[in-house]
Amino acid sequence: MEHCNHNLIAQKNGRQRKKVGVGLSHSESPKDTERTEMVISDSEYRIHLRVHRGIRTELGNVLLLLFLYVLQGIPLGLAGSIPLILQSKNVSYKDQAVFSFVFWPFSLKLLWAPLVDALYWNKFGRRKSWLVPTQYLLGLFMLYLSLRVDSLLQSEGGPNVVALTSVFFMLAFLAATQDIAVDGWALTMLSRENVGYASTCNSVGQTAGYFLGNVLFLALESADFCNKYLRIEPKPTGIVTLANFLFFWGVVFLVSTTLVAILKSETERSEGRRNDPEETQGVFQTYKLLFTIINMPAVFTYCALLLTAKIGFSAADAVTGLKLVEAGVPKAQLALLAVPMVPLQILLPVLISKYTAGPRPLDVFYKAFPLRLIIGLGFALLVAWTPSVRQEEGFPVYYYGVVLLSYAVHQVALYSMYVAGMAFNAKVSDPLIGGTYMTLLNTVTNLGGNWPSTLALWLVDSLTWKECQGAVGQTCASPEAVGLCVKEGGACVTTLDGYYVESVVCVLIGFAWWVWLGPKMKRLQEHSPAAWRCRVVTGYD
Repeated sequence: MEHCNHNLIAQKNGRQRKKVGVGLSHSESPKDTERTEMVISDSEYRIHLRVHRGIRTELGNVLLLLFLYVLQGIPLGLAGSIPLILQSKNVSYKDQAVFSFVFWPFSLKLLWAPLVDALYWNKFGRRKSWLVPTQYLLGLFMLYLSLRVDSLLQSEGGPNVVALTSVFFMLAFLAATQDIAVDGWALTMLSRENVGYASTCNSVGQTAGYFLGNVLFLALESADFCNKYLRIEPKPTGIVTLANFLFFWGVVFLVSTTLVAILKSETERSEGRRNDPEETQGVFQTYKLLFTIINMPAVFTYCALLLTAKIGFSAADAVTGLKLVEAGVPKAQLALLAVPMVPLQILLPVLISKYTAGPRPLDVFYKAFPLRLIIGLGFALLVAWTPSVRQEEGFPVYYYGVVLLSYAVHQVALYSMYVAGMAFNAKVSDPLIGGTYMTLLNTVTNLGGNWPSTLALWLVDSLTWKECQGAVGQTCASPEAVGLCVKEGGACVTTLDGYYVESVVCVLIGFAWWVWLGPKMKRLQEHSPAAWRCRVVTGYD
């Protein structure tokens, strides 16, 4: 959603002003024309100067918003790094499925967003009433986790996945709540002429925070990466540990939150700042409105299609990266491949939006759908090819080139569908209740990706076939059976990897959806605007 909003604002505020040509008629002299041009230039200069001063006077607010969004991305990046760490410790895919619930809160924040908007302490500030305690809790959770994370990852019998999931779920829940508060504060912290910078702060800040918590952490935590690129004398551990990283950012959260609570007033006013009161919608009215929107036939059909559209991509999206780590690809190297993708991820929404700006954006969604399914099969072939490429010193450069190219093509298909979906959501959302309406559609879109990914992770082990070789009469049907096989001198060997079974089944389901339900989604574009209008709008009149 951040990318979509940023693009819309860029198109609105970034369009070039048409040049005003001043032609010479028979009654005009060159001096008259020169004087006219000077008046226009002087007027434009004053407008430019006023805007420039506005940005300069609000630079502190822009930097504060950027910093708050960076903080928000840190726990999300850390949560994204844990599955790779767990995979290197040979946890089961069912454990990975359990941990995947950590990524659900941002898809479900609409459920408690009305509470964040409606309940607050007026003297302290509407947004600070939630921002300050939420960030304090984030800092305290990080400090607590810094003391416990090593024991949770290295407990007897393997990592304590349930405990890790519980703690990181709370971190993600608090980060989602902080996102609601910061998004609301951004609308009143910045003046009308500069409010467009809020979406830029959101996208840049979250991306930077995720990069710090994921890519940078995995690189600095990896002994191989640090010994190869950052050290003269090799050591058995990385420069930082997960515990140290959590402790550092826990302190940053506590200190920065204290400074914001003391030094930043939510009631500050300056020239050009928004002085109009924020609209406050009652909690009951908001939930009633959501129920009304979902019950509309067009919206209900669209939501049902969104919840099932991504089943075909679940194996490729959720399992491929973990399978590469299982095959021996260093998690730090895998994370660093995201760096060259950043420019592509910035350019793709801009390029694709040219094709989704018309009346039928879902046509792009429909055309990109089979390409993404085929790429999923390509990922399965990439995983199967990986063991044969591995060398004693690691993987050759050309292998990472193939992985990078595969990921880039996947991003093209993914962003084509993403931008098209966001464009259609913006197109059909009732303008009278656009915020609530579009947030609902985006929430359903995210849920449509979360539940298939969790299910795909859960089923990998069940679909995998192993046999005990070297021990007569033993099987590998359960963890206990695996232990008996090893005890008898045997070894469990995989004869059929459930990932490949899932990859084929998911692609078949995906093509079935594309053939039978895809046209139904395209036909939604033919509905009249009245089909998407909410007829009962209690409390918004």
